[in-house]
Amino acid sequence: MTSSVQSYSRFSDFDISLFKAGKHFRLYEKLGSHVVEHDGVTGTYFAVWAPNATGVSVIGNFNGWNSDAHILNARWDSSGIWEGFIPNIGKGEAYKYFIRTHENGYFERGDPYALFWEEPPRTASIVWDTWYEWNDQEWMNRRNQKNALDKPISVYEVHLASWRRDPSNPDRFLSYQELAHQLVEYVTHMGFTHVEFMPIMEHPFSGSWGYQVTGYFAPTARFGTPQDFMFLVESLHNAGIGIYLDWVPSHFPGDAHGLYNFDGSHLYEHSDPRQGFHPDWNSYIFNYGRNEVRSFLISNAIFWLDRYHADGLRVDAVASMLYLDYSRKEGEWVPNQYGGRENLDAVSFMKELNEVAYGNYGDIQMIAEESTSWPGVSHPTWQGGLGFGMKWMMGWMNDTLRYFSKEPVYRKHHQQDLTFSTVYAFTENFMLPLSHDEVVHGKGSLVSKMPGDEWQRFANLRALFGFMFTHPGTKLLFQGCEFAQTAEWNHDHSLDWHLTQFEPHKGMEDLVKDLNQLYRNEPALFENNFSGYGFEWLDQSDAENSVFLYCRKGHNWQEYVVIAANLTPVARHNYRIGLPHNGVWTEIFNTDKHDYWGSGVVNPYPLEAEMQPQHGKAQSISISLPPLGVTIWKLKDHPSFREHIEKTETGASKEKPAKSNGVKEEKKETATPSENSGKAQDISAENTKTTTQKEKSVKSNGVNAEKTEFTEPKNGNGKSKKASPK
Repeated sequence: MTSSVQSYSRFSDFDISLFKAGKHFRLYEKLGSHVVEHDGVTGTYFAVWAPNATGVSVIGNFNGWNSDAHILNARWDSSGIWEGFIPNIGKGEAYKYFIRTHENGYFERGDPYALFWEEPPRTASIVWDTWYEWNDQEWMNRRNQKNALDKPISVYEVHLASWRRDPSNPDRFLSYQELAHQLVEYVTHMGFTHVEFMPIMEHPFSGSWGYQVTGYFAPTARFGTPQDFMFLVESLHNAGIGIYLDWVPSHFPGDAHGLYNFDGSHLYEHSDPRQGFHPDWNSYIFNYGRNEVRSFLISNAIFWLDRYHADGLRVDAVASMLYLDYSRKEGEWVPNQYGGRENLDAVSFMKELNEVAYGNYGDIQMIAEESTSWPGVSHPTWQGGLGFGMKWMMGWMNDTLRYFSKEPVYRKHHQQDLTFSTVYAFTENFMLPLSHDEVVHGKGSLVSKMPGDEWQRFANLRALFGFMFTHPGTKLLFQGCEFAQTAEWNHDHSLDWHLTQFEPHKGMEDLVKDLNQLYRNEPALFENNFSGYGFEWLDQSDAENSVFLYCRKGHNWQEYVVIAANLTPVARHNYRIGLPHNGVWTEIFNTDKHDYWGSGVVNPYPLEAEMQPQHGKAQSISISLPPLGVTIWKLKDHPSFREHIEKTETGASKEKPAKSNGVKEEKKETATPSENSGKAQDISAENTKTTTQKEKSVKSNGVNAEKTEFTEPKNGNGKSKKASPK
């Protein structure tokens, strides 16, 4: 049968030379399927790289899946590319490549560069385009201000298939269009600055959560078309929210329509299973030393930044790429040319990837999920680093969750679990992740990891979030954690949004919303995120009481904040803390507020620092530390602020409370009594068992505290307002 494929090419000789050299980084403009006009006729140009094939044809509904009907032409330049123009077929046509091999075999493959695929379990590629009239120019113009390392970055990690489903039909996913309204509204309400989507590239198996990709250049059809996904991105941008995409260049699955053994040879992967097979995920590892594969991967990264306006990529499983012996026993891996375990091809690939990405889009972020001590992951390549913008701080995550999972009575022996992270916090540009990996595979939800009764579990999680948002580094929180989902994450079901009608969960949601607002509003919490100048321990030695005191610093000393964390269920009054400056200090946040379902041990009035040395500082104040809580303080007034005011004050009574600094001096109206203020009261769990009125334990909410008007337990904020799942 005569093929009706016409000779046509989108490749120039220069394109081919770049492709062979591994330096063509926009291959999506050349390979794949493209609707074009040729000799006055509209049709589709197809091009595929299959150097081991003896013949390649396009099959689809348009030719009855006849492998002899439309045979592509092999290029004459030894590039291994097959191409041609098929008239009168266009957008929406399903197709595959029928590939014949030297061994007289054949395969039916999807198009590695396809822009759209059939919805799984169907596996054909679809002729499509990425034309879209974008309306997010305002965001793109100021993205460098919203996406910079000295700005607040608080990321909400989302799995689109399980974030929320149709309440009337729990098996139905929300579409990209629906998510553009519901998700955007919720993220805006909660105050996150960015979302990170777990892989949205087309993947056949939902249970992989998107991490086993077959369609690298296509958003999954589960939720709509490519243009629908663009609308979601545009909606996020127009709401002032950035978007990071989870990207998987580390491995790919062995599905019959995918990349594995693509043309009968190990085209994208290594032929030696000691290099090309991943035992953990039963998948295949890219051959980073092959030029055409490097061009494929880097072109794919640029594609999402270019065509979909992504603000950054979170690169998955970097550690598995860096080490040849990753998850392998002795004899199951091949050393590099120097006899070492480092994957030199992968190192070279990642450096080039980041150079190209930042070279084309200087205002994006490349983020590495890397769990080892490999040096310089987020350092520039010219300094010998890998060139990423940020790196996940897996050590912080592991140490923090280990500490908070311990009963408070044992925490005094593990103070270093929370302090050790600051030893290396400024060696990289770290992001603090509480991700999906921590709430699956039998690990339980975050709140279920916390010890104690219900009140203590929620108080512990509130304190953990308070610690997280005041610790150096950007933030990432997985969906559902913000309202303390009690069940472990299940990718096949919606989050349990009904929980937000209950006070403990609504209080947690409000806490995270307010922490996001605090983080965005306080420069000290983000301006020096990656500099040792931005953090100072005031005291980490009070292990007996599990108390931590530290200061976060921005560019302006007037914006410094001081954080005090008490990680036992014992309220500690008259606890004296040193301060970096004199003046009037006010509590700007407290995780134990009634609004958050806390016990209400707060410091409601500003306090003027006394010239009494504490924690290596000349001035200090005496405060109440909430049980299992974090309290945050900021300088409200300073002598230099009010010098001009004091000159105009006349006739003020010396006994009258000073109004120029807002300080209440009547002791009965403050929660921080001044008696014995030079020494923190050492209240142990044992001596709170006494029945004196002063030290009577409050047990109905799991708190051991001195009973005052601020410690009476209340469940939330009176009548709970039912939270909108939006």
